[in-house]
Amino acid sequence: KLSHQMNPARGSGRIGKAVSDMDKKLGALTAAAAVAGAGAAVALAKKASGGRKTAEDAGTETCAPASYRNTELGKHEKNRKGIYYTNGNYEAFARPEKPEGVENKSAYIVGSGLAALAAACFLVRDGQMPGDHIHILEAMDVAGGACDGIFDPSRGYVMRGGREMEDHFECLWDLFRSIPSLEKPGASVLDEFYWLNKHDPNYSLCRATVDRGRDARTDGKFNLSQKGCMEIMKLFMTPDEDLYDKTIEDVFDDEVFSSTFWLYWRTMFAFENWHSALEMKLYFQRFIHHIAGLPDFSALKFTRYNQYESLILPMQKYLEEAGVDFRFGTEVTNVIFDIRDGRKTATAIECRVNGAEQGIVLTENDLVFVTNGSCTEGTIYGDQDHAPNGDAEVRTSGCWSLWKNIAKQDPAFGRPEKFCSDISKTNWESATITTLDDKILPYITNICKRDPRTGKVVTGGIVSCQDSKWLLSWTINRQGQFKEQEPEKVCVWVYGLFTDVPGDYVKKPMKECTGKEITQEWLYHIGVPVEQIPDLAAHSAVCVPTMMPYITAFFMPRTRGDRPDVIPDGCVNFAFLGQFADTPRDTVFTTEYSVRTAMEAVYGLLGVDRGVPEVWGSVYDIRELLHSTVCLMDGRSPLEVSLPGPLELLKKPLLKAIRGTVIEKVLRDQDVLRDGM
Repeated sequence: KLSHQMNPARGSGRIGKAVSDMDKKLGALTAAAAVAGAGAAVALAKKASGGRKTAEDAGTETCAPASYRNTELGKHEKNRKGIYYTNGNYEAFARPEKPEGVENKSAYIVGSGLAALAAACFLVRDGQMPGDHIHILEAMDVAGGACDGIFDPSRGYVMRGGREMEDHFECLWDLFRSIPSLEKPGASVLDEFYWLNKHDPNYSLCRATVDRGRDARTDGKFNLSQKGCMEIMKLFMTPDEDLYDKTIEDVFDDEVFSSTFWLYWRTMFAFENWHSALEMKLYFQRFIHHIAGLPDFSALKFTRYNQYESLILPMQKYLEEAGVDFRFGTEVTNVIFDIRDGRKTATAIECRVNGAEQGIVLTENDLVFVTNGSCTEGTIYGDQDHAPNGDAEVRTSGCWSLWKNIAKQDPAFGRPEKFCSDISKTNWESATITTLDDKILPYITNICKRDPRTGKVVTGGIVSCQDSKWLLSWTINRQGQFKEQEPEKVCVWVYGLFTDVPGDYVKKPMKECTGKEITQEWLYHIGVPVEQIPDLAAHSAVCVPTMMPYITAFFMPRTRGDRPDVIPDGCVNFAFLGQFADTPRDTVFTTEYSVRTAMEAVYGLLGVDRGVPEVWGSVYDIRELLHSTVCLMDGRSPLEVSLPGPLELLKKPLLKAIRGTVIEKVLRDQDVLRDGM
């Protein structure tokens, strides 16, 4: 059984000492700033007095080391993976030259999720590989992987999850600017998405509820104490290697866990206390520019339809028109390597095609891209009258077994057991509830303050039932979520983080509940009168629950090497794709991560001479750092924080020293420095 309580014996002493150390470090930083300001004043004074050095002095003091250079030569040299990172429009708008010898190469892509399809698209667009040289090997009978959205005649509408996107998914938008829209002739998927979110911007009018549908009045506040802010700041500045194999509860205590910030964070990103502190830090750094939009989801953007119809189908059509070979019903079970003299060459693919064992012999000109691991592998499907357990349908592609077989051959191929060995810590359950008439809609409108059948933004992101024992959250995206959805129906996506505890209305764990019982629990939390709940759940809605054993597997604590590099060292014709391949600075559980790994894999193996867009650099932008600090402190300025002893006395002299400078302007623009300070 999952344990959701902090162990008070764990980490509390370390946290207290850490915050004390942090106070000292902040004091030291303040003092350093004072010294730096004094140094700058001295330099300005010398300049004003016309002070000059002799040529001899200048020559002595400015002699550069032999390795010094002040040009951009070598700036775009490729790293050992065969890629380089870049930013800006110059590289973003450029088309690479055709890689040498690409006509003599072919590609085998294992899986057909977002990462796999993105790799195929980059092979076609940037690698200029002939489409009929590209083979996509998929165990299922449909493409899309975790990006699904289907109508099952025997169950109803099914969405296992949704995709939250933002402006700075650099690789994702680089890809979709080239994929034609299926909805708007002459436009790209990016064009369609951009126009949609311009005309119908996303934001939430109710982020959380309590007491059966009453607005929790979180009011955009994080409710973090100064100590809680210090814990987050300490995590933010901790080197990656110091967080290897550490959990979030190793670095936070109740100062964070009892805050509204943690409610926002854990329900939006599906983090649990026992998940990786490193992933928590990477998320915080990656999305620091969206801290202000966290309470109302104004930072997010969504597709018009479910992710399968809005993202996957346009990619599939683009590839089919390019002549790419899709092989459904093909389960890859192993990739065989010849490993010698520091080189790792994939020499054969072992697979089952419609149940029959087959093999594909490879040469160095045959590039292999494998999606290792999957968050939706082994999904168990229930229905209105059956829980997702026992004899329920289980769909599997064998991707975890495939990764294990590959990993046995070399340590560089990662350690899959680190992520897939404890499903009690990696599972949660989602459900798609489809309303069948008007009876439930007034309760929805009462909470989200919008008519769910206008085709526009409805909830604007998840609504979390703050006092739910399952920690239930639900959302309604633009309706219809499916192109063929009946206009009178509304599809609601529901998920629970705590699947093994009894509910508030249904006195049994979520994982043991039928679709009808999950609907009852949801109706209870949106304020439907108790006496009406059984009838509405039975006749006014239909629900399809899905249990996903590995849905948060990528958040498990890890150390270096657990996730293999996109292109493991020494690999000649092989790369990993997706959420369990390792790429610097970016965050898993995002569409961007899938596309980024695909871009790096294709560019590196094929030798595409164009930069991969770097992860958006807001973590290095002083404006974003200052603004997010004010937001985390619920509008308080960090200058209002009392410093220990004599350090507090340095504030006024420092503020006086920056008066009239660009530093003052930056501090005022970000609301750190205010009148009267």
